Amino acid sequence: MAELLVAGGGIGGLAVALAAARRGHRVTVLEKRDEFTELGAGIQLAPNAFHALDRLGVGDQVRDRAVFIDALRLMDGTTDEEINAMPLGASYRERFGNPYAVVHRTDLYAPLLDACRDTPHIELCTGVAVVGYEQDDERVAAVLAGGERVGGDALIGADGIRSAVRAQMIRDGEPLVSGHTIYRSVVPMDRVPERLRSNSVTLWAGPGWHFVHYPISGGREFNLAVTRDDGAREAVTGRPTPTGHVLSQFPGMGSLPARLLRLGEQWKCWVLCDRDPVYGWTDGRVVLAGDAAHPMLQYAAQGACMALEDAVHLGSVLGCATQELPQRFLDYNCARAARTARAQQVARAMGREVYHPAGVAAKDRNAEIGALSEAELFEKVAWLHDAVP
Repeated sequence: MAELLVAGGGIGGLAVALAAARRGHRVTVLEKRDEFTELGAGIQLAPNAFHALDRLGVGDQVRDRAVFIDALRLMDGTTDEEINAMPLGASYRERFGNPYAVVHRTDLYAPLLDACRDTPHIELCTGVAVVGYEQDDERVAAVLAGGERVGGDALIGADGIRSAVRAQMIRDGEPLVSGHTIYRSVVPMDRVPERLRSNSVTLWAGPGWHFVHYPISGGREFNLAVTRDDGAREAVTGRPTPTGHVLSQFPGMGSLPARLLRLGEQWKCWVLCDRDPVYGWTDGRVVLAGDAAHPMLQYAAQGACMALEDAVHLGSVLGCATQELPQRFLDYNCARAARTARAQQVARAMGREVYHPAGVAAKDRNAEIGALSEAELFEKVAWLHDAVP
């Protein structure tokens, strides 16, 4: 039984802790915040996420909190016309082995947290900021902000896009600012007119912007997320934003998405960031997972899904003696790097080529995607959605 340290208590960190504990290891999760909680609103879970959640033993608990979606709909945000829709009913579930769902982030996080609290070999520590690490051939120590050291047999950096573990290991500086600003709001479903409600993830694509909405919280709330390619160059996280400012950012929006946008209140904004793919996430007894390893833009809706896959795959290689951990980390890294790099690159490309084109490029997109059959749509996402870690 190894003593494993996990830096970061978000979705990825808790999933890693569960996967390692299920292999019989003792795990200490070091979270810098004063409580275990998850910020944000809606999140999409493709079948590959449910494959991983089932392996972690929390799939049913997440399903109980999820909204199962009927379709992924792509709309022209200037004309109100549907470009195409991928149905997510029986044929989709048969093809991919699990449903597609949306949840509030807390409805994914809470089952992971409850499972960690119910697992005797997992210790959850708050108010503990990991700022680096030290190691030798046999042990590793997480270095804390106050100068203390916490020792273990290995350290897993799951501390997000601004990972301190990654900073020491890879030294690639600050995240890359995308130039895209996203505004988010969650409103009660009873404020949404009946004819505008849809049990789908609907994306309205416009020139230099896109607007996504879907139900969350068991259908009680409506999640709104609208993004503009505005050239932003400074990272922003959760800044309160006046409704008037949000509405002013999307000229030329069609009548239906504009009506939905006006439902939003208490908006907050983020400037989206990611990093270029790297293919080496290990340093001896230290390894990265989730956003610390491969942060990506949200446009493929795969950030959390990839973190869950990481956790399951990492757990699968941990049935070993402590001296074998560095090699097992390399095995995990080699198995995951190409897939996650592709997801990072596809997320960027979707913003450029699918969500934000204007003029002739937008017409070409509509024609190309609009011509795809159900089977062809399934094949477009198969490399992501049917992956079983």
